[in-house]
Amino acid sequence: MTASRSSRRFWGWARAIGGLALLAVLGWRVGAGPFLAGVRRIDATALGVAIAVGAVTTVCSAWRWHLVAARLGVRLPLPRAIAAYYRAQFLNTTLPGGIAGDVHRAVRHGRSIGDVRLGVRSVAVERIAGQAVIAVLGVLLLAFFPSPVRTYARYAVLPLAVLAAVLLWRQRRRAVDMRTDLPWLAMAGLSAVILAGHLTTFVVAARTAGATASLDRLLPLTVCALLAMMLPLNLAGWGPREGVAAWAFGAAGLTAAQGVATAVTYGVLGLAACLPGAVVLLARVLRPSTSEAVVVAHG
Repeated sequence: MTASRSSRRFWGWARAIGGLALLAVLGWRVGAGPFLAGVRRIDATALGVAIAVGAVTTVCSAWRWHLVAARLGVRLPLPRAIAAYYRAQFLNTTLPGGIAGDVHRAVRHGRSIGDVRLGVRSVAVERIAGQAVIAVLGVLLLAFFPSPVRTYARYAVLPLAVLAAVLLWRQRRRAVDMRTDLPWLAMAGLSAVILAGHLTTFVVAARTAGATASLDRLLPLTVCALLAMMLPLNLAGWGPREGVAAWAFGAAGLTAAQGVATAVTYGVLGLAACLPGAVVLLARVLRPSTSEAVVVAHG
């Protein structure tokens, strides 16, 4: 086993253990009640909304990947990108670390085109660029809606805008052809739809868990919890989301228990929305020869 592989395995376990530790601390502080309360209230309506919204966000995410791959010289058919994205999301939400699905998607994509490095690059660029856009949009929402972090978010708006402008300028200067000049406007639009979908599911989770606060008060709290999911310290997405939700709801005058119940409900609804990925995974196991992409040019 190489040192790099050992390091990746170590950090993978460290992230999972860290997420589990956060959940244990929350369970000790608020008890098991909030973890069970929201789940018990999940009904067919909440599940239906989550699955429908999940379909929209998955298609947008796959479309974003399709655009990035095209600029890198790879023709990735959108239907195959959607199937691969569903599979990756299912693995992300059921395996420790929260990134196993993306790693699997990158490696499988790379092998299908005969260039693992290019496959990994397309996935990495899509994920990093997409998460960056969502983070910026999330901070903007926090800066304009009342929340415990509104003041700090306002301070962060200008530096983020300057950083985004500098990165975009440098990226365009380095672009030698269309394959390295990313379609930022399209990616930003798709990422905005994805963020709106995640926030919709979070609000549905909050209502399902019993939160009755107004939407303008509830929305920034869900943004805080959603942004916390980007932290690498998690157990298949669990841990920071519940911790930040507990803090945000409590700081906003609600209760930490309600924050935990909302975050747990969101996690269950998110898992339900990813279940088509299990079907895709099974289909790929039964038909392993299916190719996912075609190289049309190398940069």
